Amino acid sequence: MSNGHEQLDHAADLAPGDEYVEGGGIASRVLGYLVGLGLAILLTATSFFVAGTDLVWQPSIPVALVVLAIAQMGVHLVFFLHITTGPDNTNNVLALAFGVLIVLLVIGGSLWIMANLNHNMMPMDQIMQMQR
Repeated sequence: MSNGHEQLDHAADLAPGDEYVEGGGIASRVLGYLVGLGLAILLTATSFFVAGTDLVWQPSIPVALVVLAIAQMGVHLVFFLHITTGPDNTNNVLALAFGVLIVLLVIGGSLWIMANLNHNMMPMDQIMQMQR
C-alpha cells in the first residue's frame, strides 16, 4: 500500500528531463529526448530569426541572443545531461562547475595574454622606420 504512494511521490519529484525508469520503458525515455530536441531546435530557430529579422528592436538583439543561449544551455543540461537538483546529482554538478571554471580560466588567460602582447608590441610604422 505504501509502495504505490512512494512511486507516485517519486514520479512527481522528477525534473522535466528525468524519466521514471521503473514505471515507464524506453518510450518515456525517447519522449523525453524528443521533447528536449524539439525545444533545442525551437530555440535555435528563434535565435536565427532574431538575428536575421528587422522585427526586433536592433539594440536588444545581443541581449535576446544571450537569453536564448542560456535557455538552450538549460535545455541541454536538463534533457540530455540529466542534471537536476536531486542529491544524487551533486557530483555531476560539481564536475560541470569545475569544467566551466577550467574553460573560463583558459579563455580568460588567453585573452589576457593576447591583450598584453598587443599592448607591448611595437607599432608597424616604427618597425618600418627602423628598417630604413
